[in-house]
Amino acid sequence: MSNPTVRARAGQDRANLYNEITDKIIVELEAGRVPWVQPWGTAAAKAPLAIPKNASTDRSYSGINVLLLWGSTIEHGYSGQSWLTFRQALSLGGYVRKGERGTAVVYADRFVPRDEKQRAAETGDEAQAIPFLKRFTVFNTDQCDGLPGEIATAAPPPPPGLIEPTVETLIRATVITFRIGGDRAFYAPAEDFVQVPPPQAYFEPINWHRTALHELGHATGHRSRLNRDLSGSYGTKKYAFEELVAELSSAFSCASLGIVPTVRHADYIGSWLEVLREDNRAIVRAASQASKAADYLLGFIPEPIEHASLDSAVADHETA
Repeated sequence: MSNPTVRARAGQDRANLYNEITDKIIVELEAGRVPWVQPWGTAAAKAPLAIPKNASTDRSYSGINVLLLWGSTIEHGYSGQSWLTFRQALSLGGYVRKGERGTAVVYADRFVPRDEKQRAAETGDEAQAIPFLKRFTVFNTDQCDGLPGEIATAAPPPPPGLIEPTVETLIRATVITFRIGGDRAFYAPAEDFVQVPPPQAYFEPINWHRTALHELGHATGHRSRLNRDLSGSYGTKKYAFEELVAELSSAFSCASLGIVPTVRHADYIGSWLEVLREDNRAIVRAASQASKAADYLLGFIPEPIEHASLDSAVADHETA
């Protein structure tokens, strides 16, 4: 990678990949569809609500890959949310059917070029790592034949009766100051507390839990936790970006807990579009930060729900 031409080509490929992902999300938002809120439980969605996982490693995807795989699941009407690379299907004794087209997922990492290592060694400076995105193609298990029965079968969604107690246990376990009252839901960064109106203020009780997870998503950004930039005031791009992170975090947390995600702040769609059009990396960064927020919150559940990172799930593809 020390060749300037090769570096330039790699940079262009990376930019194209960011553009491709961002353009997909923009098209959905412009059409009035929110990519992290899918029609689960309707005729349009055959698959159960869940975070997509790799059927070979049993690790969940995260970040932008959740949105890409959810979109593909709905678009093609797949019956489950388990995915494999071509080689992983073969290693399990199955195969991808001829003519099937895969879905692109991405793996984000950093590397230090050889000439940068040399420069750092000569000057005594710290070597600067360069971020990169790598594309992988995965196939839904519906696109495969010959797989073992336990892999080809979609796992059933969790019983609805277990949802509310789990969320309430999570709220208590986070030790984030959580107040119930008032007529609006919000997170106060300076005082570090969440406030949500009482459950009876919501038309459907489950909406109280969705709202709580959204505001807890904001709270994960406190400097004592994941330390995100929460300084944006209402109407700014920073504020819109943080709202996007909290929306996605809530969607990922909801899906992991068997709660159908909804859009809490649909009126922000215009500001999200503005952020995405200006920065082609924004949706990838927001989804990555949202996965970290959801992982942080879900980590407080006494009996952990399996929810591994994108990096682990996709890294396994290289050796599969």
